[in-house]
Amino acid sequence: MIAALSLGLFVGIVLGVVGGGGSIIAVPALVYGVGLSPAEAIPTSLLVVGASSLAALLPRFRAGINWPVVLIVGAAGIPAAWAGAGVGRLLNPEILLLAFAAIMVLAGIRMLGRTRESEGPCSTGETRAFRTCAPKAASVGLLVGFLTGLLGVGGGFLLTPALTIILGLRMKQAVGSSLAIIVINSAAGFSAHAAGFTINWPTVLAFAIPAILGSLVAARFATGLKDRHIRVSFAILIFAVAAWVTASTLLA
Repeated sequence: MIAALSLGLFVGIVLGVVGGGGSIIAVPALVYGVGLSPAEAIPTSLLVVGASSLAALLPRFRAGINWPVVLIVGAAGIPAAWAGAGVGRLLNPEILLLAFAAIMVLAGIRMLGRTRESEGPCSTGETRAFRTCAPKAASVGLLVGFLTGLLGVGGGFLLTPALTIILGLRMKQAVGSSLAIIVINSAAGFSAHAAGFTINWPTVLAFAIPAILGSLVAARFATGLKDRHIRVSFAILIFAVAAWVTASTLLA
């Protein structure tokens, strides 16, 4: 129970500050820290991460979210995630994890290397600019959705770099938009795993309540941080998780 409380708090803080990373932390935390089986951990993680992301959205609901981009990316990502999950069942899981770690390292390097914020067509509300943005947003939804379904975890780690690097959103707007997309993807993913799954409510509540509280507090704190600081902390977290995934896969 202590492990569930502390790990849930950590997952919520990560979600609130960087707008992603909850699922890749929550699944191993529930398996190795709390003692759930992978079949139980995945839907539990989706439930907790979705609720925590929704809570972290509250301080950003009036500002800091690009709703047209959220709807396009989220809608495109749902069928792509199902397709990625189908392909992932045919491939070696160790190879998939190593590929995921490589993608995270590349994303982290790109985040560190970008020192200036440049607004792209998706960051403005102009109709003409959004016509250019919509195909890019749909492509991001398809790509991130497919990789999320293929690799099983990591939608938030892929979303935030994609929203900033490809669509040109500012970091704080990308964090809020990423949280909204994670809520959509988590709901879709949980519905896919819900059949035959019995929720262990004591474990879920022990993990979810501190996660939700942590995401609320962290989201309010993150609104006062500079974009550069969020980028650096996000990149460091990516590198740490990538190293952990690589080491665990190679040792296994």
